Amino acid sequence: MSDAQKKLDYWLSDPYFDEQTKEELRGIAQDAAEVEDRFYKDLEFGTGGLRGVLGAGSNRLNIYTVRKATQGLADYILEQTADCAGDRDRLSAYVAEQGGVAFSEGLNVPSWKDDGVPAVAISHDPRRMSPEFADEAARVLAANGIRAYVVDALRPTPELSFMMRTLHCVAGIMITASHNPPEYNGYKAYWTDGAQVTPPHDTGIIEKVNAITDYSQARTMSGAEAKESGLYIVVGKEIDDPYIEALKAQMLHPEAIAQAADQVKIVYSPFHGCGLMPVKRILSELGYRHVFVVPEQEAPDPEFTTLDYPNPEDEKAFEIALRYAREQEADIVLATDPDADRLGVYVRRETKGGEAVYEQLTGNMSGMLIGEYVFKERKATGRLPENPAFVSTIVTTRMAVPIAKAYGARYIDVLTGFKYIGEQIKLFEKTGAHTYVFGLEESYGCLAGIHARDKDAIVAVMLLCELTAFYKTKGRSVWDAMIDLYETYGYYKEGQFSLTMKGAEGAEQIRALMDRLRKDPPKRFGDFAVEEFRDYKTGKTVSFADGSQGETGLPSSNVLYFRLQDDAWCCARPSGTEPKIKFYMGVKGKDLADAGALEEALSKAVRAVAGA
Repeated sequence: MSDAQKKLDYWLSDPYFDEQTKEELRGIAQDAAEVEDRFYKDLEFGTGGLRGVLGAGSNRLNIYTVRKATQGLADYILEQTADCAGDRDRLSAYVAEQGGVAFSEGLNVPSWKDDGVPAVAISHDPRRMSPEFADEAARVLAANGIRAYVVDALRPTPELSFMMRTLHCVAGIMITASHNPPEYNGYKAYWTDGAQVTPPHDTGIIEKVNAITDYSQARTMSGAEAKESGLYIVVGKEIDDPYIEALKAQMLHPEAIAQAADQVKIVYSPFHGCGLMPVKRILSELGYRHVFVVPEQEAPDPEFTTLDYPNPEDEKAFEIALRYAREQEADIVLATDPDADRLGVYVRRETKGGEAVYEQLTGNMSGMLIGEYVFKERKATGRLPENPAFVSTIVTTRMAVPIAKAYGARYIDVLTGFKYIGEQIKLFEKTGAHTYVFGLEESYGCLAGIHARDKDAIVAVMLLCELTAFYKTKGRSVWDAMIDLYETYGYYKEGQFSLTMKGAEGAEQIRALMDRLRKDPPKRFGDFAVEEFRDYKTGKTVSFADGSQGETGLPSSNVLYFRLQDDAWCCARPSGTEPKIKFYMGVKGKDLADAGALEEALSKAVRAVAGA
């Protein structure tokens, strides 16, 4: 009998698992491949949390895997705050040491200030089982003597980060699978500073989760008991209002909005997710008069019925929004992903023949527009702080480097994942070495301000609409502004592709491919010679010009990076949330056409090396 079959029998026979779960498993019991896929491993709690297909089984996301993850998180929280139990001053000092902030005054919400009980903020998106998983997590925390603040309805990921900091929480949980297909859901863990967990807390939580060998070890209690005990607190408007005000604090030219609010035309889609209410609210309160919300995609929908894939990177996802954009003659088309931390953008461009077309902006392009606007206008208005910092990831456009230099900012590279950008903010606050101004990653996520410690599509919407108004007052479009960036800093262009390899066999294929590239790194990718090879897992770098070696200076991560000639580069890394290996690349051309041709040639060469 295989290990997977033994696990299935355990789930079918143990009284801990409910009858609905067992009924689902009986339905697949004769399908050997399905049994293997559901039970060949336990769904792994990685450095960002859990993400998986919904369903019964150890390799699926369900109430039992959520309880197990939350019990592990609870065990870690209690271990970390053991000396603070019931001591408000000590708990406050611990949270401050970890980068958190004090509980906001004026909120009519029970808190650690009353009894010294550590707290966790919990939010969720509209996916299947998201509210149920949020409730399960809250009841496990309450059973462990930890207070849970649970949103009264879906809220965006960045608001969860803001909520944590506002309510002085030790940790946070966001139930979401971001842009994954409808059959997925996920569980993202955050630490006290409001960013997703980073070392040493990520590995510490993983160890606690892995130490739970029996699902029944997860303690829980009824919702009624948890609420009666004061350990299950439902929150809503108390967080919404200060969050919106925090976003408004990032505005740079409200006068431009007042001047152009009746001229700017905006089409927006929340992709059936969390972004609708905060986006509509802030654009309305700022005075925009022509905001058209795509009606077919306005309501929350866990099936994402109008979309093949709720991903703002996907051109097909914009088909409906672009139809309305042409009808409305919109200046800008915006779409947030289901948990509203990432933003997709199209902008209007007038052709020489007078025809209007809509150009897609990649995450690199929209991020550069916002970032350069923030630095330029902060400097112009005397609001650029001393020792400013621009933080980005190793797979994001290199255009960020000359932009930072132009404004006297320190440019800092971090590993892939916005949590590492959040980590830099915490470091700046502790050392005073720099002041964070802007950060982004290529995957359509950025953050202006420090109200949150994760990427925030709501503040990105606000700033993109503001810069649309700002340039309109000068007779220019957003596309004109993008071309200005290229002319000023260089024609940078980036691309990526993924190879999907599912199941146990796929995981082995991904491992083998990374091993091959690591042990025998290519010296060329087509016509592009490799100048330097970086292995972020070992932390070593090698110059192919003279054989000299160095250090990456970043934490260990299973990432391979190749710096190529003429400011080109490529990078390979397995996805942490999906059965994929991702390849990223970037070039710098003489103009748009040249950059496009170079990127196409490099992409073809990388595919050949990868065996795609």
